[in-house]
Amino acid sequence: MPTRKLYAGAKLRDLRGRLGLTQKDFAGKLGISLPYLNQMENNNRPVSTTVVLALAQEFGFDVTELGQGDSERLVTDMREALADPVFGEAPPLADLRLTASNAPALARAFLELHRAYRQTHERLASLDEALGREGAQLQPSPWEEVRDFFHYCDNYIDAVDRAAEHYAGGLTGEMRTGVISRLRERGIRVEFAQTGALRVFDPERKVLTLSSLAPPETQSFQLLVQVALLRQNDLLEATLDLARFQSDAARAIAKLGLANYFAGAAMMPYGRFLAAAQEARHDLELLASRFGASIEQVAHRLSTLQRPGAKGIPFFFARVDQAGTITKRHSATRLQFARFGGACPLWNVHRAFETPGRFLRQLAETPDGVRYVLLARDVTKRGGHFGAPVRRYAMALGCEVRHAGALVYADGLGLDRDGAFEPIGISCRICERTDCHQRSVPPLEKRLAIHPERREVLPYALE
Repeated sequence: MPTRKLYAGAKLRDLRGRLGLTQKDFAGKLGISLPYLNQMENNNRPVSTTVVLALAQEFGFDVTELGQGDSERLVTDMREALADPVFGEAPPLADLRLTASNAPALARAFLELHRAYRQTHERLASLDEALGREGAQLQPSPWEEVRDFFHYCDNYIDAVDRAAEHYAGGLTGEMRTGVISRLRERGIRVEFAQTGALRVFDPERKVLTLSSLAPPETQSFQLLVQVALLRQNDLLEATLDLARFQSDAARAIAKLGLANYFAGAAMMPYGRFLAAAQEARHDLELLASRFGASIEQVAHRLSTLQRPGAKGIPFFFARVDQAGTITKRHSATRLQFARFGGACPLWNVHRAFETPGRFLRQLAETPDGVRYVLLARDVTKRGGHFGAPVRRYAMALGCEVRHAGALVYADGLGLDRDGAFEPIGISCRICERTDCHQRSVPPLEKRLAIHPERREVLPYALE
């Protein structure tokens, strides 16, 4: 199989900018000519092995980052956006890859424009009264803005992750007891009560009230969320300043998201958790027991192990509701989730609701030929008393099949059989499969053929 050439012009320009070097000085430190560097930064030439070695030796750069980043995410997001019927025929995939590599800022601006268009269209369709108010302005949905922030950070926030690891390292004994003791030292009293709210903090009385009806792992998590908001406020605010959110609502949502990130990282500190995950071959139940976390918390944490120089397996994590809507999505793999709508109905995550309390395994192949090991399980969140509403979700966790040896869930799946891999997609509008029996809408890039005298599973054929 031929080696894929590595084009990473945007990464090289970004690194040079962070170092504050001119092209001439950067080329000198890499031991190459100025024209050669210029060609690489503009993706006219691939990054050579000599340059890769020089980046590692001269700057201590994690060269695995050259092959990662935003490009694949941007390509997937642009393909989905361009599948909107308003665009007609979509540009070739090669053009999208060039745009994502050479002009990522332009690609993001296009995605913002399409998102604004969708919101305008949806508001008009539902006669949203906000468009009729004088002075009303259209802004991106705060939820979508925050979702994209974590999406393009690979769901890994280095400064927050390291701060959480440092905080956890200073605790002694059982974590929840240690956190409560630390809060007491700051004059904050922790109480437990049968309340519907998981966490309530009264800054005047300096009392933190947690629900006694919540599971222990939820109580620990909420304790650490409050720690993040109290002790790490400056760090959270500095991270938010860099993100430059467009609305106060998005900033507030992102701050809570960062506090949640801190809580998960403190419950499962990076170094110890990575080592334990590798030792247990990523057995979620063993890890949950060892770190006092829920299975969902463990699965989510596994999708964040992308620290430069100490990366874990690139996992994707998703959570869907019973309607098939994706409520959480994080991916460090080439597989990227649809920005709009639900997940592919062929994924095993939808069957998890039928088998509560059991792990479902699946070998799957996406239209680009990449193969994955997928894991799904239902998640039930009870209210804690009779009559309280019960929330039901299903979570999905997966990685590329090349990591199967490090995954206990891949044992006995028959990885050497081509027929063992089920065809799945991302979104019907951009899925290239012509023989899918579960297709909801035709793919935009295929022509339809209607044969009145013949009816197959679908009422049309794809050419």
